[in-house]
Amino acid sequence: MSGHSKWANIKHKKAKMDAQKGKLYTKLSKMIIVAVREGGPDPNANSKLRDIIEKAREANMPNDNIMRAIKRGSGELGSGNLEEVLYEGYGPGGAAVLLEVMTDNRNRTAGELRHIFDKYGGNLGEAGCVAWMFEKKGLIIIEKSSGIDVDGVMMLAIEAGAEDVEEQEDSIEITTSTERFEAVRNFLQEKGVELSTAEITYLPKTTLNLSAKDSEMMEKLLEALDDHDDVQNVYTNYESDE
Repeated sequence: MSGHSKWANIKHKKAKMDAQKGKLYTKLSKMIIVAVREGGPDPNANSKLRDIIEKAREANMPNDNIMRAIKRGSGELGSGNLEEVLYEGYGPGGAAVLLEVMTDNRNRTAGELRHIFDKYGGNLGEAGCVAWMFEKKGLIIIEKSSGIDVDGVMMLAIEAGAEDVEEQEDSIEITTSTERFEAVRNFLQEKGVELSTAEITYLPKTTLNLSAKDSEMMEKLLEALDDHDDVQNVYTNYESDE
């Protein structure tokens, strides 16, 4: 009996991992489709598409899936009416939540997101209600490793045109303007610096701490939002104690 239970648990965990991987591939496919529409199907001439393909490969997304998404974006296979939308709202304790969404049906997506916010003590707001609390920036994170020249890396980032460089306990965080992001990233890579994360993101201007009860609900809200198929990225000014 114990052997059967162990196998059932393994199967359940594998199914859950496969489901999470499937959701990630769906989100990456949508990102590829929109990037192709905006800048064309050639990654060499479309930096946004090139970045997303790199993320897809890091996530072990099959090349067939990537090529299929590119064809959908270029109209060869048809892709519906996908569009990028920003949704904004408040979580428990008044924490700000900003969502980057890709949807082919705004009304359906808004209704589903409103339900999630309501379920976990928040509410979906109007356009502009929390976006002003965030800044769109380039963010590059370099993990510290043995032998890394922290001062040298920080100087390289400044030389490349970074806006801000901060040394954390186990990483170096580099902030750039959206316009300088690609130049800074490429400069660091050309100098042989290994990047852990490099992306355009929304950074909160200030952060907010919540009570233990609100924090618990906020974590559940963020997890549920991130799990929604149409939600590409979730940003918040909530700062976890962890």
